[in-house]
Amino acid sequence: MSLPKLSRRSRILLIIAGAIVLALLLGVRLLDTYVDWLWFGEVQAREVFNTIVVTRIVLFFAIGLLVGGSLAISLWIAYRTRPVFVPVSGTDDPLSRYRSAVVGRIRLFGIGIPVIAGLIAGASGEGDWQRVQLFLHGTSFGQTDPEFGNDIGFYAFSLPFYQWLIGWLFVAITLSFIGGLIAHYLFGGIRLAGRGGQLASAARVQLATTAGLFVLLKAVEYYFDRYNLLFSDRNAPLFYGATYTDLNAVLPAKLILLCISAICAVAFFAGAFLRNIQLPAIALVLLILSGVLVGAAWPAVLEQFSVKPNANQKEAVPISRNMAATKDAFGLNNVQYEDYSGTGQATAAQVSADTTTVPNIRLLDPNVLAPTFTQRVGRENFYGFPAKLDIDRYNIDGQLQDYIVAAREINTANLTGNQTNWINKHMVYTHGNGFVAAQANTIDRAVSTANSDGGYPIAATSDTQNPTGKGLIPSNPSAPGIQVSQPRIYYGELTNDYAIVGGQAGKAPGEYDSATNSDYRYDGSGGVPIDNWFNRLAFAAKYGERNILFSDAISGGSRIMYNRDPRERVQKVAPWLTADGDPYPAVVNGKIEWIVDGYTTLNNYPYSQQTQLGEATEDSLVGTARQANSNINYIRNSVKATVDAFDGTVTLYSVDDKDPVLKAWENVFPGVVKPGSDISPDLRSHFRYPEDLFKVQRELLAKYHVGDPQEFYTTNTFWNVPQDPTQEGGTNLDASGLANQPGYYVLAESPGEGSQTFQLTSSLTALQRQYLAAWMSVSSDPKDYGTIRVLRLPTTAAGNSQVDGPVQVQNKFQSDSQFAQQRTLFSNQSVTVIFGNLITLPLEGGFLYVEPVYIQQRNQNSYPQLARVLVSYGSKVGFAPTLSEALKQVFGDGANQAATSPAQQTPPSSTTPPPTSTTPAPPAAGGSNPALDKAVADMSAAVSQLRAAQQSGDFAAQGQALAAIDSAAREFEAAKGLGATTSAPPPPGG
Repeated sequence: MSLPKLSRRSRILLIIAGAIVLALLLGVRLLDTYVDWLWFGEVQAREVFNTIVVTRIVLFFAIGLLVGGSLAISLWIAYRTRPVFVPVSGTDDPLSRYRSAVVGRIRLFGIGIPVIAGLIAGASGEGDWQRVQLFLHGTSFGQTDPEFGNDIGFYAFSLPFYQWLIGWLFVAITLSFIGGLIAHYLFGGIRLAGRGGQLASAARVQLATTAGLFVLLKAVEYYFDRYNLLFSDRNAPLFYGATYTDLNAVLPAKLILLCISAICAVAFFAGAFLRNIQLPAIALVLLILSGVLVGAAWPAVLEQFSVKPNANQKEAVPISRNMAATKDAFGLNNVQYEDYSGTGQATAAQVSADTTTVPNIRLLDPNVLAPTFTQRVGRENFYGFPAKLDIDRYNIDGQLQDYIVAAREINTANLTGNQTNWINKHMVYTHGNGFVAAQANTIDRAVSTANSDGGYPIAATSDTQNPTGKGLIPSNPSAPGIQVSQPRIYYGELTNDYAIVGGQAGKAPGEYDSATNSDYRYDGSGGVPIDNWFNRLAFAAKYGERNILFSDAISGGSRIMYNRDPRERVQKVAPWLTADGDPYPAVVNGKIEWIVDGYTTLNNYPYSQQTQLGEATEDSLVGTARQANSNINYIRNSVKATVDAFDGTVTLYSVDDKDPVLKAWENVFPGVVKPGSDISPDLRSHFRYPEDLFKVQRELLAKYHVGDPQEFYTTNTFWNVPQDPTQEGGTNLDASGLANQPGYYVLAESPGEGSQTFQLTSSLTALQRQYLAAWMSVSSDPKDYGTIRVLRLPTTAAGNSQVDGPVQVQNKFQSDSQFAQQRTLFSNQSVTVIFGNLITLPLEGGFLYVEPVYIQQRNQNSYPQLARVLVSYGSKVGFAPTLSEALKQVFGDGANQAATSPAQQTPPSSTTPPPTSTTPAPPAAGGSNPALDKAVADMSAAVSQLRAAQQSGDFAAQGQALAAIDSAAREFEAAKGLGATTSAPPPPGG
């Protein structure tokens, strides 16, 4: 029976239907490709786009031809060699109808099936363009593996390609065998009727030859499998790499199986031309049995009866190889270790004399203060800040200081009412305005009537109204702060929607720029032209928005901005990079630039430890992008990228010219990454050691600080990343439900440095214990950027001499008598208590723990305010409204002089607990000094005024009273001949 013939009309309709289906399938992809082509032109990286597209197209056709062509040849051979007369088993032969259908449409089946198979294979394989490009442009590492002596570049660039190619050859041969088998069966070359069935000569030759090719390819796979042993996970998670069993049982087994496979392949080729197929059958059985006995059983026996009883000795060499490779692959070769007692006893005089660490103690937590920034300096409702703010350092007024920084971005999610219509959302509210900074170690002391509730940071905004950033320095509010020449922010972390900017006056609506200017029009180079009908049609289809096509507001000079997130822009320009999860804004040469750290990674560095990137970088922080949980065993921060907040320009800089992976990608995309010599000193001064890399290295350093392989095997000297006792949540949790403590950026002096540096720090605890085992820091200063320092505490300390870790210190804080007395006030129903970052700082042989405590009203649009400071050193705990008072409680009189910028007490109210009993009362009047008597009288009057204001709930009056107290306190000290105090005495509670 043959298929019915179609009329001409039916054929035309089928062709039209097929064209429509193809257009629907390919239309979206072609549209996305065109939109991407326009975007890459915007960022001047079209060579990246062209290279990727051309490579994917070549791979699509190459793999399609390999798989589809192999299947077509197999079907053609089977059809050409079919029996002339096909014996029919009976009138009800089930194959006759299918045979007739195929013969009636032989070209349709003979060409259509291979084409479909080739299209599917090509679509599956074209995504592996990176593997192919690395093979073509790979470089040498200059290091060899300890087992085979191959350069590491062979494993990084060549071996993955060979395995990929072998995999596709297996697919092609398998489909060819299946296609030939079905075709021979359909046309009678294989008959199942009768005793044992019958196999035609042509079918035997074709199928046996194809099977022989498969077995021969298996021999080639065994050859390359030997090298894969260097990535063995037999002893994971303790260590990765070829174990004793792998080297002494599996490796010889691979060679034996290679030889057996080659012999079996010869047997299949010989059987193809012999009438007896017993020889290939015997070869197949031999191959399977040898795989089971030699490849599986013998290694298992050796592992069970020889290795496991003596594992600490047998695995010493593999462990030592793993230790060396892991340190090299993760940049842990040059860690500077220093023994540190951790039990020093700093005196008040030493604390007072400290000019590097104590004065820079950070009281502001960037993970807490986003709502505070939003309410205090966010201005209009459509501006906003990321959930996590950032930390950077600036030299202002001749002094290096760390600052909490953020870009005041447009946040279209906060638009409301008529603001959400299409014109307003995409053409009026298009950009943010201003760079906001707050000194990380100070709280507002100059409380005015406008800001009378205290406990908030001194945040100065450099925007169109205040380009010089005045108001950042408390001692000199009129002095310039961080000066920005272009404060408008079109590209940022919150800008996840498209914007249409520019256009002709009178047609395009003005963009909102400030309260006094709503007619601004973008004049930069960012965005893609959308003033022609073809582009308008493309973007209307892209976003499913007909207004793009029909709106008269889009006119000559209009541009559309999309892909506006800095991290996304970097990853599109350099898809071979893994971007750090926390981009941060910096003012560089007057412009706001987003700085994004880029990593080159591998997962095939011989003997190196496999690490789950997502798990290793997971901690208690919110507001950062989470890394995919991919396996890596090599990482370098080889690239620093910048994204201009105004025009979206993406610039990549090389910061590790020795990285072979970066060199390979520079060969693929020449000129895309600029040399490190192009980095300006201003930009380099804002480079931070990246957090995700730090977390990965910290996780590994907890194990790989051990130097002896046998000690490594016992694991008893391993460390742990401490849990964050101030936060709950996340995915990388311990049994108590706490997530890993993040690293903290601080401006401080590490032991032996001699000067303060901007560094990323973390504590490390003993294995499954809470006491402190080590403290690590990584410098971000240009002079020694990337230097890792580790303070190792004694491992043989007696129980009472062990140094408390973060969890133990937090427990100590919460069980302190002063804290317990105010616990009920902190925990009242109208207030939420927020514990800030618990920072650990080495100080005079010991460790100083500092933790700010914030309070937040439980009502709409409330925000955290600093209420108290917790301090711990040794066995002592300080808990006070100001840092200076807390230090005084711990170290005694005089220690508070070091804290030159203490936290100002938050005035008591229904949401703020009263000061502790350590708060001094106003000084008593007396003596013969008229100026002194006047100051005391003024202070007493101001205190009475404050109490009355507190009782009435008049915040403006409270601010005036606090200012009067501050002025009277200065007069009092001046009258005593001691000069102005560094902070006003906190007022007593009402």
